[in-house]
Amino acid sequence: MLDLVQVCPHDDADHCACRKPAPGMLVEAAKALDIHLPTSFMVGDRWRDVEAGTRAGAHTVFIDHHYPERAPTAPDFIAASLCDAVPHILQRSSQELHHESH
Repeated sequence: MLDLVQVCPHDDADHCACRKPAPGMLVEAAKALDIHLPTSFMVGDRWRDVEAGTRAGAHTVFIDHHYPERAPTAPDFIAASLCDAVPHILQRSSQELHHESH
């Protein structure tokens, strides 16, 4: 099920709040869908994705495809694929739920 699709039509020169690494789209989606960002995950394969997730207050997962560009700064987890990231996300989510219940 797909609940929301968002696209930023701008480029870097526009300096808008929605173009990653700005967190605008994540913050707006969180408001629209009642998502708690501190217990959410931003998964991406570019440094901009990780930076946007960090700025939004979410956990970050970097899918490293070894693109010839700058690496993200301090993602919470690095994986080779989304499939490799899923166990980490599930474990971390379980820990978050456990901490919230205590």
